[in-house]
Amino acid sequence: MFRFLRPLGRSVTYTRWLHLSMPVAVYGIWLFIDMEKPYVPFLALLLIGLIPAVRLAEGIQVQLLVVPKERGRHDATVSAAPSASWGERWRTVMWLEIRLALALVTMVISVWLPIVAYELVSASMGHGTSDLPVLRGPAPHWWWSALAPLPVLLMLGCVAPLGELDAAIARRLLGPSKEERLTALEERTERLLERNRIAREIHDSIGHALTVAVVQAGAARAAGDPAFTARALAAIEETGRAALDDLERVLLVLRESGGPVGQRPTLDEADRLLESARASGAKVESELSGPLALVPGPVSREGYRILQEALTNVLRHSGPVPVRVRIAVLGERLELDVTNPLAGSMPKVQGGSGLRGIRERAALLGGEARSGPQEGEWRVRVRLPLDGLR
Repeated sequence: MFRFLRPLGRSVTYTRWLHLSMPVAVYGIWLFIDMEKPYVPFLALLLIGLIPAVRLAEGIQVQLLVVPKERGRHDATVSAAPSASWGERWRTVMWLEIRLALALVTMVISVWLPIVAYELVSASMGHGTSDLPVLRGPAPHWWWSALAPLPVLLMLGCVAPLGELDAAIARRLLGPSKEERLTALEERTERLLERNRIAREIHDSIGHALTVAVVQAGAARAAGDPAFTARALAAIEETGRAALDDLERVLLVLRESGGPVGQRPTLDEADRLLESARASGAKVESELSGPLALVPGPVSREGYRILQEALTNVLRHSGPVPVRVRIAVLGERLELDVTNPLAGSMPKVQGGSGLRGIRERAALLGGEARSGPQEGEWRVRVRLPLDGLR
């Protein structure tokens, strides 16, 4: 019994009831105009549903009244966007037709069943003649009034299931398209990647710099040697400058992460990264082949970030050394190779945040990334599939 009554205590039950009842008003106006043609509203919806903005209006209504908890969420099961394809338009038409049919069922349940309850009470008291065949008898019965709560309970019992059916159909017909789901997934992935990357940068770079500064300052104070203090201050200054550079890079990531995904750089702008590396003193040889402009957006954007991270690692760990960059589209995959001679300190194969970020980006796209020394050189190799994102 309590399980039956529980949905009646939820506000969404009544907002869904309102959503189901709204089309009845328009349908009733038409019946007032021409009762002999009750099918005309259904025919009109065939044309109305093809208007792109109708899907937007219906999606907003559903988010407000049917699935209010999903309003404004990136993973909402009902999309509030205009129709972008003929498939979405025809699904909108189906939704409008089904919604009107459900509205008529709701009208019958919401109006006729309370009338039945009233007729039971009225007939039991001998007032008037009921239109219900079962109540047309020679004499009224007092126990008819005892049956009056049953139609009301039946009506209340139908409200929640009809609302659930309304929500299920809306999710099926007004749910995000494949392109919208991919964009939402890409945006969420981008946010997680940048958030993790910022956390790694702060921990690895800023945290390390602050630790060195604290240790050096404590040692200088304890030593009491002017020469040692001078060296410690120089080390603190150098570490602080490096930390400021890292902080500026982190802030740059934060500024870029605020823009829409579609406006972020792609591999079409790889020359900008190559020129930046050359301006830092590195001798960069590049080989770009294949239709890079046709690479799907998610792959192209992540490929740009991977190339950026690989070049940054070269400059950070090896300095201005010769670098070979190869970017190629071969069949259904994108290949990206960055090679430089081993000079100075070698990058951390397991613990480096840059290399870990490259591997994470590749894995999220179903690809792979490998890095390590090979024949006296340091090589980063990335393979990203294209077939699943066209």
